[in-house]
Amino acid sequence: MVTPASINPRIVEGLYCEALTLSDEVRSAFAVHGRIDGDEDDLARVALSCEALRTTTRMMHAVAWLLNHRAYFIGDLSEFQLRRYGKLVDFPEGDPAHLAQLDPEMRELIRATERFHARLKRLDTGWRDRDPAAPSAITRLRDRLARQA
Repeated sequence: MVTPASINPRIVEGLYCEALTLSDEVRSAFAVHGRIDGDEDDLARVALSCEALRTTTRMMHAVAWLLNHRAYFIGDLSEFQLRRYGKLVDFPEGDPAHLAQLDPEMRELIRATERFHARLKRLDTGWRDRDPAAPSAITRLRDRLARQA
């Protein structure tokens, strides 16, 4: 089994940029789709409202997790604080009944946020499961180079 990549500032910055872009797409899509005509089905309105709330909240949690990691890397949070307060919570996927009432583009955007959140969850789990006393990848590389010299 491949060990998960450690979280480092470059990974966090790349994911942060991706999260901002995806969040903007979500905001824009739900703003446009939120203007449902009066003749639309009430169930479609409810489905759209529920999925909009679920999707935007999922992205807010993702951005908050990334901001906590950014703060950790610049020294504003200790590892203890990050481990205690920076956990990414499990978040439910979209309701299939609601998703069925949305157009394919909206469903794909919602699925993209779910995949993004799942990526962050895997990183968070891998980071939390590592042994904090274990040497870092750079330390292991330096040790290996020293043995070869």
